[in-house]
Amino acid sequence: MPEFITAAKLAELPPGAVKAVELKGVRLALFNIDGQIYATQETCTHADASLADGVIEGCDVICPWHGARFDVTSGHATCGPAYGDLATFPVRITDDVIEVEI
Repeated sequence: MPEFITAAKLAELPPGAVKAVELKGVRLALFNIDGQIYATQETCTHADASLADGVIEGCDVICPWHGARFDVTSGHATCGPAYGDLATFPVRITDDVIEVEI
């Protein structure tokens, strides 16, 4: 049964930042887009590159290996070479702690 698990402190993820975490054996990327926190799978669906090493542009993360783009708010692949969407995870903030449902 899914449960919310502590992923990071909110202060560790300022606006525009991304952070890689592992919760219950699942590698995630946490994104702060204009103060809203999102969680997706941490690796690109094209070639398994770490999206935590990517560049944030608006709501998109750009994969550092081949330039695939993903909208982190939905997980949708917006530019090839990746065409598979990212898995996304519900996020909540409790007492300045980021929690992700896994």
